[in-house]
Amino acid sequence: MADKTKKKSEFVRPTAEQIEAEIRRTDRKTRFGSLVRSTFYALVTVAAAAVLLSTLLMPVLKIYGNSMSPTLDEGEIVVAVKTSRFEQGDVLAFYYNNRVLVKRVIGGPGDWVDIDQEGVVKVNGVLLDEPYLIDRSFETCDIQLPYQVPDGQYFVMGDHRSTSIDSRTTAVGCVSAEQVVGRILFCVWPLGELRTIS
Repeated sequence: MADKTKKKSEFVRPTAEQIEAEIRRTDRKTRFGSLVRSTFYALVTVAAAAVLLSTLLMPVLKIYGNSMSPTLDEGEIVVAVKTSRFEQGDVLAFYYNNRVLVKRVIGGPGDWVDIDQEGVVKVNGVLLDEPYLIDRSFETCDIQLPYQVPDGQYFVMGDHRSTSIDSRTTAVGCVSAEQVVGRILFCVWPLGELRTIS
């Protein structure tokens, strides 16, 4: 009976090596948990920053349709920049009936735009140099020409004139600065087609 009591009360003390091994194991576990947490927080922060950047400053858009070919083709992904200043020749993305359209600026506020029966465009009486075109077209034009662009608005046309529905029609009309998503800067997809847009 005394032997049993003696065995129960015996306490085995860990050695110094065992204590050090346990401390190292606990430290590794704590460091690993800390690393996982900090990596997770960093990824969440980067993702939030990317979403804010793409939403507020540099929207990323996918091209649908062929109204801007050959400059932009269907399925390409482009990056725009938010700005309030646009020049003739800039490619804009803008809201129209809950969709985003992409067209090229032809004339700004106060400019006079004229288009002849062959689709040749003049702005303020000067022939518009359009090296990006593969076809010219007068089709779908139902506005009275010459047309003066209203204040605070932009006259836009697609590069594929025969298929583009744009400011030549009263259905779309001119684009106000409030409608603009941004000016298209780059095509980023497909990767083999990475380029600036002008």
